Amino acid sequence: MGVREATGKNDGTAVEAYLGYTGHKKGEPWCASFVSWVYGKAGYVQPRTAWSPALFPLARQAIHPLPADVFGIYFPKLKRIAHCGLVEKQQGNWITTIEGNTNIAGNREGDGVYRRLRHRRHIKSYANWIEPERKEVMP
Repeated sequence: MGVREATGKNDGTAVEAYLGYTGHKKGEPWCASFVSWVYGKAGYVQPRTAWSPALFPLARQAIHPLPADVFGIYFPKLKRIAHCGLVEKQQGNWITTIEGNTNIAGNREGDGVYRRLRHRRHIKSYANWIEPERKEVMP
């Protein structure tokens, strides 16, 4: 929390570290790079991508989100998941998340890392990158 872009153009020391982790340079969208970097810091070699749709392969999709799962928001204009972050916890229909490249308004092109509260209806998919045998994982 508290990480902010240096100039509002997908840049800054921490943002560039997230992007560098996935082989990308400053100036590129970084929500998926942030998620990948967090998993890397936790000792996981996967996921490692800057492309948010790549975080949701069928074998990793989960029905019921748990802490540390990845969530994805679908953007109809782009016809794909175009923003992602991490599930912190669920309370009823609300998901507390930790997201990079967002802002207080929840935009997908934001200025930092924020804790957000999102309603489940706004989330398209969840992915489990920690427990491959979890019962909630879709076949």
